[in-house]
Amino acid sequence: MNDSAVALDRTFHALADPNRRAILAVVRNERCAVGEIADVLGLSQQIVSHHLKVLRAAGLVTGARSGTRHLFAVRVEGLAVGKGFLDDFWPERLTALKRAVESSPGSGHG
Repeated sequence: MNDSAVALDRTFHALADPNRRAILAVVRNERCAVGEIADVLGLSQQIVSHHLKVLRAAGLVTGARSGTRHLFAVRVEGLAVGKGFLDDFWPERLTALKRAVESSPGSGHG
C-alpha cells in the first residue's frame, strides 16, 4: 500500500468515530486544551486524549504547547486527504448527469 493510501485509510478511520468528529468540531475555530474539549463534549480527559492521539496520527489535528497547556487545532491539510478522494468522484458524476439530461426526451439537446 502506498503512502497516500495509508493516509486515506487513517483519515477515514479517524473520521468514522462520532467522538472524533465532535472533537474536530470543537477545535475547528480555536485551539483548545484537552480539558476544555472534555468539558464541552462531556467526555473524560482520558477518552479525549485517546481520540486526539488517533486524530493526530491521521494528521487531522495539531498540538502545540502554550505554557503548561497543550492546545489542539484542526489541521486543514489533513482533511484535504479525504476531501481530495471525494472530490475525484464529482467530475465523472456530473459528466454522466449532463449526458443523461441532454439525451432525455424533451431536453432539446438530443
